[in-house]
Amino acid sequence: MEMKYFVLGTNDKSQAVAFYDALFEGLTWAKIHDEGRMTMWANGDAMFAVAEPFDGNDASNGNGTMLGFNVKTKDEVERIYAKALALGGTCEGKPNVRSGRYSAYFRDRDSNKICLFN
Repeated sequence: MEMKYFVLGTNDKSQAVAFYDALFEGLTWAKIHDEGRMTMWANGDAMFAVAEPFDGNDASNGNGTMLGFNVKTKDEVERIYAKALALGGTCEGKPNVRSGRYSAYFRDRDSNKICLFN
């Protein structure tokens, strides 16, 4: 079994799409779907999406829920982390070595927690 995609809920799809479009700029993630309540990007076999909840209720982030993106270098961890904060994300852990991996944590503008690690 392999994990192939991850979807984060949003209450403001246009701001979420703008955030991730800017965050993924210059990386290998390409937008492959953008209609209705969902926008999706792909990187090889992996897919990532933001979506307004299907049931019509407000999106909420889960306590303890986190998405991790493996990046190529320590410098890329730092660059993308700084870019996320500049785009309105909030710090959840500055770049540092944790559990033997160089990582940084932030929350997007919908408070979804993201980890960047190398």
